[in-house]
Amino acid sequence: MSSNQGAWLDGKDKKLRVDSSEMPKAGADQIVVKNHAVAVNPVDWKIQDSGMYIQKWPMILGCDVAGEVTEVGDNVKRFKKGDRVAGHAVSLASGASEDGGFQLYSRITAGKAAIIPSKISYAAGSVLPLAIDTATVGLYSSSSEGKGLGLPMPSLNPKPAGKTIVVWGGSSSVGALATQLAVASGAKVIATASSHNFDFCMSNGATDVVDYKSSSVVEDVVKAVKSAGGDFVGTYDAISLPEQSLKHTVPITDKLGGGVLSIVLQAPENPPSSVKVAHVFGINEMTHPIWENYVTQALKDGKLKAVPEPLVIGKGLESVQKGLDKNKEGVSAKKVVIELS
Repeated sequence: MSSNQGAWLDGKDKKLRVDSSEMPKAGADQIVVKNHAVAVNPVDWKIQDSGMYIQKWPMILGCDVAGEVTEVGDNVKRFKKGDRVAGHAVSLASGASEDGGFQLYSRITAGKAAIIPSKISYAAGSVLPLAIDTATVGLYSSSSEGKGLGLPMPSLNPKPAGKTIVVWGGSSSVGALATQLAVASGAKVIATASSHNFDFCMSNGATDVVDYKSSSVVEDVVKAVKSAGGDFVGTYDAISLPEQSLKHTVPITDKLGGGVLSIVLQAPENPPSSVKVAHVFGINEMTHPIWENYVTQALKDGKLKAVPEPLVIGKGLESVQKGLDKNKEGVSAKKVVIELS
């Protein structure tokens, strides 16, 4: 029988330690994946620095995995052994190390996984899972309750929805997926990015892109939204930090008549009453229909792209710490990935 190893976090400010880990067993609604590639997200090094979200030590972090199914739970019908999949590992919610991504084998909820076609490498597939779930919660949760932008679910053949949104941070992992999914829902997207990433944002379906470094960025975005037309429903802030984005996304949303501001990190202080702040947490069962009904076929048809491009910085679990360090330094229109096999 195969053995498992993981990159363990022993405590706040500790470096990752590679050691043996328990071989996961699939529950009725779960699969076990032999990981060929794992991706790094900012939440990983932020947890390492702060200890937030950790229910018990030591813990195995990591949200994004891509690999081969080795075990299938009794209730699982969409997958079989040997399938190439990408999935969202949820140890942050479950508190169980078996559910972490930074190991050779991970337990994944079947409703948070999809088959990736052979044309997409494991490294590329690993960039998707957390970004899909985080984008989904912010885009599709109820707007009337102020929980999200309330867009219609994505379709392989979308019809114009008559809605327009702003995606701040369009070249980020979450921003790139939010743009693609919103367009698949028939919405128009005005994205922000550095000028050298304009083409990348447009390739994901954005109607227009505005330079976030412009001194007139608020006015520029408002103008672009009005030019695009449609019913403005709100802003997806994929950055959600006071100086980098919130000081712009709050007035943008307000000047456009108000709406939902979906945030992934910090909430703005004392926003105007016209702005409904919706905090996004990607571990949510409402994302399951996207995985089950859209992602696999959209990837196969080329209607959903595995972006941003993976930046492979090493091989093996010993390289995961290097990946966290690289992500903390900052990357542009790429996602840090470690290949495991």
